[in-house]
Amino acid sequence: MDWLMGTATTAPTAPLKVALVTVAGDDATAGTEVTGGSYARKNLSVAAASGGSVSTSADLVWTGMPAGTIVGWEIWDSAGTPVRWWYGPLDGPKTLALNDEFKIAAGGLTLSIS
Repeated sequence: MDWLMGTATTAPTAPLKVALVTVAGDDATAGTEVTGGSYARKNLSVAAASGGSVSTSADLVWTGMPAGTIVGWEIWDSAGTPVRWWYGPLDGPKTLALNDEFKIAAGGLTLSIS
């Protein structure tokens, strides 16, 4: 887990970034990322791994969002050609109006290996 989250000496190219998607991806294909408004990927901060999982250690807040429905998230590294490391659904789709804020609270995104 520490290697995947960039806290070990050998790791994906940091910083890891959280992307939001309007159409979910799968193991072979990335989802359709949000575009427009003030949307941009956010840097991911996590606490040290424990029991095979990590959780976000800071709020992730997107402001000035475009109108649309967010269905999931993806985590990408910052390599010259970014690599997608994780992906998953939200608990349920979230419909936003133009200029709404979208927030994932600290601890609200947990990644685990089982």
